[in-house]
Amino acid sequence: MQKNWLAGASALATAGAQVMQHPANPLGYFGGSPMFASALEVFAHAAAPRGKPGFELYETVVDGETVRVAEAIEARRPFGQLKHFKHKGTKDAPKLLIVAPMSGHYATLLRGTVERMLPGHDVWITDWRDARNVPLEAGKFDLDDYVDYLIAWLEHIGPGAHMLAVCQPSVPSLAAAAIMAANKHKCRPKTLTMMGGPIDTRKAPTAVNDHAMTRPHAWFQENVIATVPAYYPGAGRRVYPGFLQLAGFMSMNLGNHMMSHWEMFKHLVDGDGESADKTKEFYDEYRAVCDMTSEFYLQTVDVVFQRHLLPKGEMTHRGQPVDVGAIEDIAILAIEGERDDISGIGQTKAALTIAKALSADKKKYLIAKGVGHYGIFNGRKWREEIAPVVEKWIRTHGG
Repeated sequence: MQKNWLAGASALATAGAQVMQHPANPLGYFGGSPMFASALEVFAHAAAPRGKPGFELYETVVDGETVRVAEAIEARRPFGQLKHFKHKGTKDAPKLLIVAPMSGHYATLLRGTVERMLPGHDVWITDWRDARNVPLEAGKFDLDDYVDYLIAWLEHIGPGAHMLAVCQPSVPSLAAAAIMAANKHKCRPKTLTMMGGPIDTRKAPTAVNDHAMTRPHAWFQENVIATVPAYYPGAGRRVYPGFLQLAGFMSMNLGNHMMSHWEMFKHLVDGDGESADKTKEFYDEYRAVCDMTSEFYLQTVDVVFQRHLLPKGEMTHRGQPVDVGAIEDIAILAIEGERDDISGIGQTKAALTIAKALSADKKKYLIAKGVGHYGIFNGRKWREEIAPVVEKWIRTHGG
């Protein structure tokens, strides 16, 4: 109901701003009209409904040559698909599976991650579906299913691939790697890079961790789980709505978000549309949210944030133990941001400690100075400081 109301209000605000900014409207040049029009435009942008964005990566530069990029869906499953970015230089390049988080945002949140790795790698990405669009007859999707999807997609890509997990999927990615290592699976990844992942949330707990720990499991079941309405394909499915996840993230840094919109407002008043557009582009992506299944969300809260089963060596998959100590030849790179307020310092690094059978030359830790959670995988420091370390790690270990 709120979404529908805001969509209408956004449309009215857009129309009002366009009328007031129209060159033929003489009132648009006097008094507070430019300021009022700018305020309407900021509100319209904030309230507008958003669907799933596209990657829109049409070309890249390989060895100084601009080449076309073709986006293809290589494998489909009910709750996600395996997307492949093909270009002229992918034939002999290292195969890289980027594991996108299932945490309320679409895989396109990692557009900058994909774009930076494209020139030197054969890039694939997990493209998760919005749970509200998955019919009930497709069944459930939980943390065990997530691990199964990763193993199946690594099998599809074939032997010799590398894996890069951003944030939340660090846990299922490490679990998948451990299971494949224990089984001596021929398609186990050569390297696993984890960035800002909650491997052990007992280390430097953040507001996100405290939120999970200070409430009983039943509280989450009763307060944040909703039923998909009748007008969606997934009608009747129990989900954790994406708008709740977005509200939680924005409330953590409300002051910063308010300042961003204030700066956008000032740019519009001054006629600096280019600077305002940069803020709009970020929030177009940031506000595009999707729902996740209740069973996945609740199991993640329980296993990862409340009982810490993976670092304690007590996590299971389909009833079988997940033994990170079985990893002997998958080189692990753990990356953390100095200013990460979602995954605290030490949480991702914990993977290097529990991978006890892995030799020192197959472990590496990087802390990105002055970088927050989003900056680990997007932005200038990702492109210039972090990505080169990832590339070198892949080349050193079978790239």
